[in-house]
Amino acid sequence: MGKDWYSMLASYFPDEEMKKRAQFEDLLAEHDAYFKKETDEYVVIYAEFRDFIFIDYLLVKPNIRSKGVGSKVLQAFKKKQKMILLEVEPENAEDADTLKRIRFYEKNGFQKAENIEYVRETADGKALYMDIYYWSPESLDEREILNAMTRIYKEIHNFKSHKYQRRPQLDSSDVLIWKEENGSEIQKN
Repeated sequence: MGKDWYSMLASYFPDEEMKKRAQFEDLLAEHDAYFKKETDEYVVIYAEFRDFIFIDYLLVKPNIRSKGVGSKVLQAFKKKQKMILLEVEPENAEDADTLKRIRFYEKNGFQKAENIEYVRETADGKALYMDIYYWSPESLDEREILNAMTRIYKEIHNFKSHKYQRRPQLDSSDVLIWKEENGSEIQKN
């Protein structure tokens, strides 16, 4: 028998990006917008709100990769005609997979939100830099992305955080920062 969905995610995603199994289970059971879909080819965990979708984790199973499955999953979400958001590790020269993931999302029409700095905190209190990528059926202001990510951070990432991280999480205004075009910080959300 193969690995269960959580074990597969945990073996692929860095520890600092993973939620605890119990937090996933509570989110899936208690949050009306949080879902998991698993097939023989992939696992996707996402939150679907009225105006947008947040893809929390997308994992194409190793024996299926490079066969267009991930693109098909993204196309299915795009058919809902809502803004789609996801978090991506910044490019790291020491980890070739980071560039592969970025190219995969760009190939599928996603763009990096250039005006938002996003720095989460790991379970041990270290800074975790992430980039926000998005796709939208219509043009939008990146402030809409900032507002949606604030909701995601509060409702999904901070879901029962006192129970699972055993310490309070940072406030969204300390994690999501609006930048001017020259890259300087101008407004915390």
